[in-house]
Amino acid sequence: MKRPSISLLAAGALACAAGAAGAQDTRGRDLAAPCAICHGTQGKPAPQAPLIPLAGLPRDHIATQMRAFRDGKRPATVMHQIAKGYTDPQIDAIAAWFSSQKR
Repeated sequence: MKRPSISLLAAGALACAAGAAGAQDTRGRDLAAPCAICHGTQGKPAPQAPLIPLAGLPRDHIATQMRAFRDGKRPATVMHQIAKGYTDPQIDAIAAWFSSQKR
């Protein structure tokens, strides 16, 4: 029986890593889907909407603000209730997805 070549093993490892990265991107997008109701699809609200566009904001800023809403450190009308439903890893995934969108 022949042993697989190193390049074949490396290609397989890269394919698995790419698949995991793609799954992470999809997870963030899926978790962020409810945000579209107010913040617009891909984090771009309607031009005259009084909401902050989330697309392209720094990831750390989005995550910090969501945690502040969740933990009751930032006042809000509804975000404090919405953010309570997310764990830290979910907030990180949402923040990463919005920060990767073009402004």
